[in-house]
Amino acid sequence: MRGEGEIKLQEAVKFHGHLGPYLVLGLLAGQRALKELKCKKYFGLNVLAWGATRKPRSCLIDGLQLSCGATYGKGNIRKLAGPAIKIEFSNISTRKKIVFNLNKDLVQELNSVKTHKDSELLARRLYKVNPLKIFKLTTGE
Repeated sequence: MRGEGEIKLQEAVKFHGHLGPYLVLGLLAGQRALKELKCKKYFGLNVLAWGATRKPRSCLIDGLQLSCGATYGKGNIRKLAGPAIKIEFSNISTRKKIVFNLNKDLVQELNSVKTHKDSELLARRLYKVNPLKIFKLTTGE
């Protein structure tokens, strides 16, 4: 069970159209970034996401938009080409940054998913996991 104020899985699926692990990864990263950076949802941060320009990885972007409120309309999220998923969140007020990289074991698991059913099962399992077990976080200014 996720905490109060966090996006429920069914809300994310309704917005995105289906359930998959990259959507969940975006949800978890965005929610954790708001906590780590102590910034306001929607207008308090900027987000850069590398390696999520094509499906299914690009589903990460919808999870990020939902969870932290950075959107293309406001111009405070950008997706960039890259070989691996990496997400940088910046607190606009304090200029503090946090970078999320996927753990290597998770990358292997994501790459091994072959069916939609397996994708949904992985997504549901990830949604219940502490983000600190999924991502490697580094901070900076």
